Amino acid sequence: MKETRNNTTRIAALAWPILVGQLAVIANGVIDTAMTSRFSATDLAALALGASIYVSIFVGLNGVLAAISPVIGQLFGAGRFRDIGVEMKQGAWLGLFLTIAGCMALLFPTPLLSLAHASPELNDKATLYLRTLALALPATMGFRLYASLNTAIGRPKMVMGLQVAGLALKIPANALFIFGGFGIPAMGGPGCALATTLIAWTIFIASVVILHTNPAYRAYGLFGTGFIRPSWKAQRGLLRLGIPMGLSYLIEVTAFTFMALFIARLGATSLAGHQITANFATVLYMLPLAIANATGTLVAQAIGAGQPETARRVGVSGIRLAAILAVSIGCMVWLLRGLIVQAYTPDPAVVAAALPLFFFIAFYQLFDSVQVTAAFVLRAYKVAVVPTLIYAVALWGIGLGGGYVLGLDPFGISPPALHGAAGFWLGNSASLALVAAGLLWYLRTVQRNSRPQTA
Repeated sequence: MKETRNNTTRIAALAWPILVGQLAVIANGVIDTAMTSRFSATDLAALALGASIYVSIFVGLNGVLAAISPVIGQLFGAGRFRDIGVEMKQGAWLGLFLTIAGCMALLFPTPLLSLAHASPELNDKATLYLRTLALALPATMGFRLYASLNTAIGRPKMVMGLQVAGLALKIPANALFIFGGFGIPAMGGPGCALATTLIAWTIFIASVVILHTNPAYRAYGLFGTGFIRPSWKAQRGLLRLGIPMGLSYLIEVTAFTFMALFIARLGATSLAGHQITANFATVLYMLPLAIANATGTLVAQAIGAGQPETARRVGVSGIRLAAILAVSIGCMVWLLRGLIVQAYTPDPAVVAAALPLFFFIAFYQLFDSVQVTAAFVLRAYKVAVVPTLIYAVALWGIGLGGGYVLGLDPFGISPPALHGAAGFWLGNSASLALVAAGLLWYLRTVQRNSRPQTA
C-alpha cells in the first residue's frame, strides 16, 4: 500500500505540470472556437473543418516524433546522458523530414476538404486556415522535441512555462486578426491560424535559447559536440517505434476528423454543435493524457534502470489513478452540461445541437482514460505495433464505420434517436471501450514477458 501511494505521488508530481501545459495548448483551441463563434457561424464551421484536418496531420507527425521520448527516458534511467544528445540530434533530422511532408499536405488540402462536401465559402476559408498553419509547422515540430526531452528527463515545468506564456499571447493576437484593428482587416476563422503561427515561432525560439544557455542541459551534449549527419540506423530505430505510434495517434484523431467531415454534410449548425462537443472532450482528455505521459516516463526510466517490477507497479498505479479520476469527471460533466455549452456559444440552435452529445463524453471518459494510459505504458516498453492494430480495428472499423451506419443511416436500420451526430458519438464511445480492453490485455502480456526468468 505504501509503495502504491508513493508511485501515485510520483506520477502526480510529474503529471500536474504536464497537465497545466497541455491545458494551455488546448485552451488555444477553446479560445479559437469561442472567439470565432462570435464572428459568424460560417467561420466557426470553417474553423471546425480546417482544425479537424490540421489536428490529424499535426498529431500524426508528432506521434512519429514522439518515439524519441521512451528512447530518452530509458537512456536517462540507465545514466547514459551523453547518448541523449546524439538521439536528440537524430530526432531533429527526423523532425525536419516530417515537417516537409506535413507542409505539403497543409498547402494542398483539397483532397481532404472534398470529403466534407462543404460549400465553396467554407472550403475557401478552411484552405486559407490550413495554408497559414503550414508556416507554423516547423516551429511546432521543433518545440515538440524540446517538450519530449524535458518530459523524458522529468523536467516538465520547463515546457509548461513556455506553453502558458504562449496562451497569454493568444487572446490579444486572436482579437487582432479575427476582428481586425490597427489597420489589419478582419480575417475571421483564418485569423486564428495567423495568431497561432506567430506564437508558435515565439515559444520555439525561446526553447532553443533555454537549451543553449541553461547549464542543466550541458550534460546531454546538445550543443558544442559537432555536427551529426542523419544516420539510417538511428532513423530506422526511431521509425520502427515512431511509425506505429504515429499511426495510432493518427487513427485516434482521424476518428474525430472524419466524424467532422461526415457531420458537415448535415449542415453548419450540426457541425458547430459537434465542434463544441469535440473541443470540450479534448479539454477533458488532457488529464488522462498528462497521467499517461507521466506514467510512461517513469516506466521508461525504471526499464532503463533494469527494474522491471518497479516498471510494472508504476504502470498499474497510473492506470488506476486515471480510471478513478475519469469516473468523477464524467459525473460532473453530465451535471454541468448546460452551463458548459452556453459558455461556448449564445446561439440557441447550436446549443440544442450540442447538448445531447454531452451524454457520450460524460460516460466514455473511463474508457478513454484507461486506453491512453495503457498505450503510453506500452510505448515505454517500446511496443507499438499491436496497439496500433487494435486502434485501427476498433476506432476505424467499429467507431467510424458503426457511426456512419448509425448517424447517416444509409441502410435505413438506425433508430431515429441516433440519426445525425449522436450516432457517430455512440460508435466512437463503443470503440474506445474495445480499445481499453484490448490494450489492458496486451499490456499484461508484455509485462509478464519482461520479468526476469527464475530457475
